[in-house]
Amino acid sequence: MIEWIAIGIILILGGVCLFLYRRVQELSNYTNSLQFSKQSQSVKYGKMSENWIPLSEKFPYPKEKFRFLGNPIDGIAFLDDKIIFCEFKTNTSKLSHTQENIRELVKNKKVEWSEFRINEQ
Repeated sequence: MIEWIAIGIILILGGVCLFLYRRVQELSNYTNSLQFSKQSQSVKYGKMSENWIPLSEKFPYPKEKFRFLGNPIDGIAFLDDKIIFCEFKTNTSKLSHTQENIRELVKNKKVEWSEFRINEQ
């Protein structure tokens, strides 16, 4: 009789463990989904913010002298005495590898002027 009770308790505990394991898996999947959604929203917010920064009062250059590129850098400010490559970041976002490379090229003065003319006949 005691053996049957022990077997019953073991089966019940096994069922509870299986239920809890499945529930933990569901919650883990839900958490991962929320985290992905949050990251996606952060990227969208960052991209949207990039479009408005040159129009804000905090932007240090005249907005009419800024030209938006979008990729690989956000834009260029064409001032009378210099040209400034601008990249906008929000929160903890970092420069991409390509953006870091562009920054280094500018710092090392590896920027050139090239002019192309097309003759119409």
